[in-house]
Amino acid sequence: MPKMKTHSGAKKRFRVTGSGKVMRQRARHVHKFQERSSRAARRLANDVVVAPADTKKAKKLLGL
Repeated sequence: MPKMKTHSGAKKRFRVTGSGKVMRQRARHVHKFQERSSRAARRLANDVVVAPADTKKAKKLLGL
């Protein structure tokens, strides 16, 4: 059986912690920070855990 390939889009968007949680960046945290308040920009800076409903799919795309 051939090796499972990691989904290229998923590997750029998700990371897995040591405990197995799947993390993602918040939406709108890429550019245009001058249009946002400092408070909003700081809130978007931290990674968050992927929703439980999507975790299984994300792990499958990552080849886990």
